[in-house]
Amino acid sequence: MKLQLLVFSLFSILIFGCSPNKENDSVFIGGEIINPVSEYFILSRDDKIIDTVFLNQKNQFRQQFKGLKEGIYTFNHPPENQIMYLSPGDSIMLWLNTMDFDQSINFSGRGAEKSSYLLEMFLHNQENNDFILSYYKIPPAEFASITDSIRKHRYNKLNRFIENKEYSEKFLDIAEASIDYEYFHLRERYTFLAEKYYRELAEQIPKGFHNYRDEIDFNNKNLSSYYVYNNFIEDFLRTQAIERCRSQNNPECYNLTNYEGIKYRILLGDSLIEEKKIKNRFLNRLASQGITFAKDSTDIEATLALLDSINYSGNFEDIKTMATIQKRLLPGNNLGELELLNKDLNSIKIKALTQKPAVTYHWSMYSKGHFYWQQNIINRLRERYPEVDFIGINIDNNTKQTWQKIVREDSKDPKYEFQLGEVDVNRELLQAYLHKLFFIDSSGTIVYGGAKLNSPTFEREILEFLNSQE
Repeated sequence: MKLQLLVFSLFSILIFGCSPNKENDSVFIGGEIINPVSEYFILSRDDKIIDTVFLNQKNQFRQQFKGLKEGIYTFNHPPENQIMYLSPGDSIMLWLNTMDFDQSINFSGRGAEKSSYLLEMFLHNQENNDFILSYYKIPPAEFASITDSIRKHRYNKLNRFIENKEYSEKFLDIAEASIDYEYFHLRERYTFLAEKYYRELAEQIPKGFHNYRDEIDFNNKNLSSYYVYNNFIEDFLRTQAIERCRSQNNPECYNLTNYEGIKYRILLGDSLIEEKKIKNRFLNRLASQGITFAKDSTDIEATLALLDSINYSGNFEDIKTMATIQKRLLPGNNLGELELLNKDLNSIKIKALTQKPAVTYHWSMYSKGHFYWQQNIINRLRERYPEVDFIGINIDNNTKQTWQKIVREDSKDPKYEFQLGEVDVNRELLQAYLHKLFFIDSSGTIVYGGAKLNSPTFEREILEFLNSQE
């Protein structure tokens, strides 16, 4: 790796020597991708593609961009993506290895330290997933003290980072927001887990624990593409829905995938968020959950009617398409004729996969962390419930070779992994099913379609499913 980075550094010097960025309104981006899994590098902002740059025979790329405004951008090397911070006049070289995408990214050149800072914050946020699982059972006062220390440490590090350097006010605002919203997010996640699973801890949460809620800006355009900000808002809406359950003596209130829970969050998001692009992102996400986890057609129609009543201005046609799909996936419908591809790319129908009751789980190469998390849980479930076949279905029907590679190298048992055949459905719509599992009988008929792998009742649902098949 050190040798590769040395070669990359020499390559950077050569590129910068040949392509000085003298135009103040232009941005140069070049780089090298080790073990590429696609042929191009895509730069985008706010979900709109700016340009697609193809790799050369040495897996390198370079492009001069004019007219880019300062802010957060997303770069994709499908199926992976990450963010970078660009300002007019920047000349940035990017090196990465797809075998360890996020951890391997190296930025260099004029302006690169801004992207490096945000990348470091991203990696901290990844570590926070383990942190919250280790500390969410401790008393809230103790958790508050730990998160205060984390925030203070982050600010001390930021102050050293910007010392004797000149950065724009816009970047400094985003750098500070990356710390603040990480802090807010940790406290929201703790509150959610305590309210849902440890009521005795929830009742100990001190009055000032959520004082930061007065600081929240739900309409920050500069943060609209920033994962920390978006993750926080999603969890804030979720926590608000759970907190309201305290006053309701109704166990169903804690089920956030039912219609009433979805309705509450949609109305809350609609009232709090004014910026159209941000609002539509969350309303779309919530409506997708409401439809894909609907128990029946009545819930599906209620969700559509709710969006209509608040004058939803997002892509209503996509939501309606998803509603049509979901009606075909309600219990009692049969998936037996649906065609999948096995690891050798041979076509096979669901009804021919197994003679046992089966549970299908779904994943995307655009969410590989989710796939690895699933694999560990599914592997344990296969050992515990040998009378059930757990079948993985990848939804990315346009990336066969990359899917084969991941299945052969990273799946626990490739013979249970399949890819969705050619279907005339937008992949973005299918992503709504990544957190949902279907229980089907040996003929492919759906018995239950509302299961979630991380639900505390999931194994009870498996047992009930097995009893129904006897």
